[in-house]
Amino acid sequence: MHHLWIARRIKSESDFLLGGRQLSLFMVSISLFATWFGAETCIGSSAAVYDKGLYGSRADPFGFSICLLMMGLFLAARLRSKNYVTLADHFRDRYGHSVERFAIWIMVPSSLFWAAAQLRAFGQIISFSSALPVTISISISVIFVIVYTYLGGLLGDIYTDLLQGVIIVIGLITLVFLFLKGTPDLGQILGSLSSTRWSFIGPQEALLERLDRWMVPILGSLTAQEALSRLLAAKSVRIARNASFVACAIYLVFGSVPVFLGLVGPSILPNLADSEQFLITLAHGILPKAVFVVFAGALISTILSTIDSILIAISALISHNLIVRRFGLKSERSQVLSARFVVVFAGLFAYFLAITSQGIMSLVITASSFGTSGLLVITLMGFYSKIGGSKSANLALLGGLLAWPLSEYVFHLQAPYLVSIAMAMVLFLWGARGFRLQN
Repeated sequence: MHHLWIARRIKSESDFLLGGRQLSLFMVSISLFATWFGAETCIGSSAAVYDKGLYGSRADPFGFSICLLMMGLFLAARLRSKNYVTLADHFRDRYGHSVERFAIWIMVPSSLFWAAAQLRAFGQIISFSSALPVTISISISVIFVIVYTYLGGLLGDIYTDLLQGVIIVIGLITLVFLFLKGTPDLGQILGSLSSTRWSFIGPQEALLERLDRWMVPILGSLTAQEALSRLLAAKSVRIARNASFVACAIYLVFGSVPVFLGLVGPSILPNLADSEQFLITLAHGILPKAVFVVFAGALISTILSTIDSILIAISALISHNLIVRRFGLKSERSQVLSARFVVVFAGLFAYFLAITSQGIMSLVITASSFGTSGLLVITLMGFYSKIGGSKSANLALLGGLLAWPLSEYVFHLQAPYLVSIAMAMVLFLWGARGFRLQN
């Protein structure tokens, strides 16, 4: 209901996309945590650890926690000080309109893959709770999410973040407490786990391959508009930077809970047909009914918050950077309508990806890998160097876009993401023609 109230307060594009840039340290920190703490943390990460052991959790929560730390160190202050609405604004200022547009068509598909992962998790929870098929559950969820996002914008999402952040933390603490209380032989279970389940290294995994798997979440999500929009909505540069550090700490602590449960999962709930339903099955078995309802509601709210953030990020990139400029929309009302229209379109496209995908974590890895190496190179080179211009940036984006799928699916290299970063950097420097400043 609060989204209906907030919808009446939205008068401008800044209100809808950035909450009027009035967020405090507490609000930005909790919102960053809630945005990152989505389906892949609760459902996907616990499932990956259930199947593979600790090396299934390298991306989430550990890699993504480091990513939040790096956002605070390298991007938060520089982005917020420019009063940008999106990261693409930085590309336009530094490299020109062609780079801005090219970057958007790389960033948007990545966000759509991430939104699809959240929708799959949402569908899994509804399917478990209602016995509906997952596809039908996802269909119901996407309608709800689109309406939810259309009304409230970022500010509505922020208020939801505060509520669901508190509930999910309480829920996870309760789940762990009751699990420990009801598992007197936990020490024996932990002692009986094989060494491979305790290892962050995959079976027969080479050093380059291991490094590549870490860099995908750490560097691949550094340019995610979903998280950066929170920093851009902060009241000040200092708040934007410090919120990244606070969110990193919160995320690492509570993101470790599903990892711990997934680690001992096969000993507690062996031979699950679908490991993505492990966490919700465990919670249903040990939580009192009323507490389980609240916990499931918190999971749904967490996922909704993440999807909300993604759809708003896509809306900001397409509406603010493309539609408003292309069609010369001057009035605040027309800009808000444009942003809301994109929310609907993006939600429907994410739905298509969700129902045709193989699983949550595959969607997350694709989202973090798709073209992000070029974005990473031009973002950091744009802020921390004066070399290169439109040509070098476009070459870097193209190189990063092509190098990863070729390295991964054609040449089957051990470190496809690192290769794509190297290729993007080489092309950027080559395009810069001897490190000359280009306008």
